[in-house]
Amino acid sequence: MVILIGGVGYAGKTLMAQQLLEKYSYSSLSVDHLKMGLYRADIGCGFAPADSSKLIGDKLWPILKGIIMTCIENNQNLIIEGCYLLPKKINELGNEYLADVISFYLGFSMSYIERHFETKILKHRSVIEQRGELCDGWDTMERYILENEAQKEICEKSGAKYFEIQDDYEEEIKCVYGWIDGEISRKSDMQGTIYK
Repeated sequence: MVILIGGVGYAGKTLMAQQLLEKYSYSSLSVDHLKMGLYRADIGCGFAPADSSKLIGDKLWPILKGIIMTCIENNQNLIIEGCYLLPKKINELGNEYLADVISFYLGFSMSYIERHFETKILKHRSVIEQRGELCDGWDTMERYILENEAQKEICEKSGAKYFEIQDDYEEEIKCVYGWIDGEISRKSDMQGTIYK
């Protein structure tokens, strides 16, 4: 089983990956780490760390696709998280692989951002990883709102599962974990395989 956690920065993807790793004992891969590893190995890799999520996502997708396919072919479990997982790319895996993929995206509603941008979103951005400067220029609430709205629209157009936090992060994120548990159970039953 491969779990793909995408969405905007600071939505809790890394924390969720860590908690799923602890619950299911799956391996985990941060797309941010893959991005920086490739860039540091070869600054001519076709992107710079400050480039758009779309450009970087397009460049990284062939590698991520190969990793996903290899895990599924070898009956291995993996969690991949990062803002560079582009919704329109996931369907390129085809039904043979998608049967063993759970993918979804996290974001915030405009009203949630307006109420909690500094007190919750920015305050908790380093819960798992110590982060330096804000990424992608999300230093203003207005830019962050636009990023969230764009992510939601892309997910809707691509038919990707999107969870938008509206009011209470802690309570609403429990629903996401419940959905993941249900998807793992459903896909396991469909495949006749028991995933740990």
